[in-house]
Amino acid sequence: MKNILALIAREFKLFYANKVLLMLFIGAPIMYGILIGSVYQKGKVTELPVIVVDEDQSSMSRKLIDMIQENEVVDIVQVLPHIFNSRTLALEKEATVVVHIPQGFMRNIQQAQVPEVALFVDGSNTLTSNSALMAIVTVATTMKAGILIEGQQKKGVPAYIATQAYEPFKTSIIKQNIRSGNYLYFMLPGVLLTVFQQVLLLGLALSFASEFELNTFSELVKKSRKPLLLLLVKIVPYLLMSVGIMALYYGYSLWYRMPLQVDFWPFFWSTILFVMAVCCIGVLVSIAIPTQLKATEILMVIATPSFILSGYTWPSSQMPTWVQAIADVIPLTHYLRIFRLLFIEQAPSELIRQPMLALGIIAAVCFVLSVLLLHLKIKKVKY
Repeated sequence: MKNILALIAREFKLFYANKVLLMLFIGAPIMYGILIGSVYQKGKVTELPVIVVDEDQSSMSRKLIDMIQENEVVDIVQVLPHIFNSRTLALEKEATVVVHIPQGFMRNIQQAQVPEVALFVDGSNTLTSNSALMAIVTVATTMKAGILIEGQQKKGVPAYIATQAYEPFKTSIIKQNIRSGNYLYFMLPGVLLTVFQQVLLLGLALSFASEFELNTFSELVKKSRKPLLLLLVKIVPYLLMSVGIMALYYGYSLWYRMPLQVDFWPFFWSTILFVMAVCCIGVLVSIAIPTQLKATEILMVIATPSFILSGYTWPSSQMPTWVQAIADVIPLTHYLRIFRLLFIEQAPSELIRQPMLALGIIAAVCFVLSVLLLHLKIKKVKY
C-alpha cells in the first residue's frame, strides 16, 4: 500500500513539475469557461443589422422605420431612397434583412389598395435571419393592426369588428442565399475548414520544435544559415499538401451533391493567404517553443475554440469586444467569412478584400517574427 501511495505521490510531483501540463489542466477549463461563456452570454441575438429602402418618404413609412428601430432585436444601419445596389450594401454591412417600402405606400393604404412591403432575407445563417425576420414581421403586424383599427374607428366601427377587416398592407418574404438552409451545406464546409486549420497548425508545430528536440537543428543550419530559406523549406510542403486536402474537400462536394459555383481566382488567392497565415503562426510557435509536445499543446489551445469564435454560427457582433479581438487574430475567422461571401451569398469578389487584408497582415506579422526569432536561433548554433 505504501508503495502505491508513493507512486501516486510521484505522479503528482511529475504533474506539478510540468508547467505546460499544469497550465493546460488548470488554465484551459478556466479560460474556455470564460471565453465560451462570454460568447453566448447574451443568450439571444440583439441589434442585428438591417437596411430599409424607403421609396415613399412619407410620414407612414417613417413611422414604420421608427417602429423597426425601437425593436431590440434589429438595428437599422442605413436607410436608402431606392433599392438600387441595396444587396451589395447589405453584404458589406452584414445586414440580415432588407426592408423595401414601395413608392405610394401611404397613398395606397389610404385608398385601400393594399401595398406590399418586401422583406429580402439573407438565409446564409438561419439563426440570425429567423430572429430578424420574426422581429420585423411582428413590427409590421403591430402597425397593420394600429392602422386598421384607427381607420375603422374613424368610421364608427367597433374595435373588435375592425380587427377582422382587411389588412392595410401586405408583407412578402423573399429568402436569398437559401442554399445554406440545407444544414449539411452550411455546417460541413465550416467544420472541414476548421479541421484544415487544425491539421496545418499541428503539422507545423513539429517543424522546428522537432529539430530542436532531436538536436538536428545544427545539421539543418549547416546546409543553410538563411532564415528565409529555412522557413520556405518548412512551409512549402504544407502548401503543396494543402492542394490535396482542398481536392478532397471538392470530392466531398461532389459526393454529397453540394453545388459549388465560385469565381476561381479570388477563392484561390484567399486560400493561399489563409494557408500562409496558418503556416506562419505554426512555425512561429514551433521556433519559440523548443519541444514538440509543448508546441502542439499551445497550438491546440489556439485551434480548439476557433470555430466558435469565428462568427460562422453565432454572430461576432453578439460577442464582447475582447472576444472579437481574439477572433480577429485567428485566420479561420476571416477565411470562413470569405467562404460565406463567395460560396453561400454569391457576393462580388470586391467584398472579400477586407478579410483577405486581415489574412495578409496575420501572415506578414507572424512571418517577420519567425524570421527574426529564427535568425537569433541560428546565431546561437555552434559547429
